[in-house]
Amino acid sequence: MLAVSTAAQAASAVVVHGPAFLIPVLHRREGLSLPLAGLVAAAPMIGVLLTLVVWGVVVDRRGERFALLTGLTGTTAAAAVAAAGDSPLWWFVWLLVAGAFAASTNAASGRVVVGWFPAHRRGTAMGIRQMAQPLGVGIAAVSLAVTADRAGVRAALAVPAVVAALALAATLAVVVDPPRPARSAAHAANPYAADRFLARVHLVSVLLVVPQFVVWTYALAWLVSDRGWSAGAAGTLVALAQLMGAAGRIAAGALSDRVGSRMRPLRWVAVTVVVTMLALGAAAGAGWPVAVVLLVVATGLTVADNGLAFTAVAERAGAYWSGRALGIQNTGQFLAAACVPPVAGVLVARRGYAVTFASAAVFAAAAVPLVPRDRDLSATRP
Repeated sequence: MLAVSTAAQAASAVVVHGPAFLIPVLHRREGLSLPLAGLVAAAPMIGVLLTLVVWGVVVDRRGERFALLTGLTGTTAAAAVAAAGDSPLWWFVWLLVAGAFAASTNAASGRVVVGWFPAHRRGTAMGIRQMAQPLGVGIAAVSLAVTADRAGVRAALAVPAVVAALALAATLAVVVDPPRPARSAAHAANPYAADRFLARVHLVSVLLVVPQFVVWTYALAWLVSDRGWSAGAAGTLVALAQLMGAAGRIAAGALSDRVGSRMRPLRWVAVTVVVTMLALGAAAGAGWPVAVVLLVVATGLTVADNGLAFTAVAERAGAYWSGRALGIQNTGQFLAAACVPPVAGVLVARRGYAVTFASAAVFAAAAVPLVPRDRDLSATRP
């Protein structure tokens, strides 16, 4: 269940993030302006944002297997249709549809993991599942860019269709809905009306997205422009740092299992992000070599909260509300992530990378007091 859920989410990441690697070919060979090429590449993300909560409702009402099979079928078909076209409008429309279907995996694959793993192992399992995004981005970077360069855009757009089809076949063969408690008034009650726990976790996650995407977006540019690295060397370091990020997600989940809390490790992560981003800003401003090490550390720490918050939301919302709650969680994060690159770019242009890195610590600091207290995991059920 864990392997296939991770594969399904990774396939979604290939569909959603893969077209970004086609921008150079769309610009040079297809003659699209950079803004238009960027719009085509953003189409799957737009589709995801429009449908995350809708798919959460589907998961709550029809189950995880139904949502995954329906979503991956639609993703495969839409991606294949996109690959058959040869105009920017065609690609935009069908990649948007593909993204809308791919959004199904966000809540459904997470719910499979939460439902099948007991509370004392759930954090580690969800940390492994959260590796899906960097895994999918890595697959897309290796496959789409090379295919587009050698065989053109249409051939490259067939890659997400193939990956989604493989995930669909694995889901059909393996995934079974986890058991749910019998529906009752308590289980069906709106968890947002009970207290502010979910709302606070959503807000904390949005705030912690800022340092994450500041580092993700501008690490390579800083290494090349300020540190004088070659693009190849900088890209290699960024790729290795992403592996550290994946390990950080697993470590954070395992720690939450060990201490019996999702929120305490989440608060610790937020505090360490504050310290690390301030140190990175100071070291980058002073030109110290340790700044490169701090960049790698920051890459790992700034993503460590994702699995903790995701698991906590699913656990607190319960079997009949967690689909919607996870949809709201991801929507807020996606919206914040979309705002970070342009806003941070303005700050980089005016004040430099060091100030930008240090400024991201402000958002993590704001998140620290907002992290709620949670109940003992022994009392937690999916």
